[in-house]
Amino acid sequence: MIPEWLHLLSIVSLAAGGACAVIIVVDETRDPQHMWIMNVVWPLVALFASVIALWAYFSYGKLAARSRVAPAMERGDPMPNKVGTPFPGMVAKGAAHCGSGCALGDIIAEWLAFLVPAVAIWLGWQSLFPEKMFAVWILDYILAFAFGVAFQYFTIKPMRGLSVGRGLVQAIKADALSLTAWQVGMYGFMALAHFWVFAHLLDARLEVPTPEFWFMMQIAMLCGFATSYPVNWWLIRAGIKEKM
Repeated sequence: MIPEWLHLLSIVSLAAGGACAVIIVVDETRDPQHMWIMNVVWPLVALFASVIALWAYFSYGKLAARSRVAPAMERGDPMPNKVGTPFPGMVAKGAAHCGSGCALGDIIAEWLAFLVPAVAIWLGWQSLFPEKMFAVWILDYILAFAFGVAFQYFTIKPMRGLSVGRGLVQAIKADALSLTAWQVGMYGFMALAHFWVFAHLLDARLEVPTPEFWFMMQIAMLCGFATSYPVNWWLIRAGIKEKM
């Protein structure tokens, strides 16, 4: 049985994430990011990182706002986010950028598989996997990869002035390892929550249409951030991903 404190904590955490996302969206409508895709990235990150994302946005994300970047470019100065963000912060932004695509893909995949169970069956539930969760993970990865590459494309292509084809290739190179590392951390925690915390300790099922499921997903996303962080450090050092 799920304890009442966990149910309330889940609701509070989800509400906090939603509130932080709304605050960022409101601020972005007044002062949008120089790179439009970041207007999508920051609120998505806030859904799971909550006040951490809010702090990061106002500490470092605002350095890349149009109001800060445009005057610097007119003067011929370096972009404020490039000179005002320490390297560990740039790595964190790179990992979070990847995570935003993962978050969007996972949200869509989980709800799609819940509302249309046949999707999980097509991906091997009941035939290959006794647990529906494993089949849904395939869909999670496919959609997360698609959104992640798209988000990278709209970052790398304009920054490097690449053609559509080369931009897509570079986006795949930049996101494949990062996204895979992220999903490993996310899957690992969700498996722990599903099989041990809920099934073993609480004798309960972790179901999609519950606050507890999405609270666990918030924690899982933070685990994904942790596993993708060193990968992003290497990708940025190697020049495969852009500093942001």
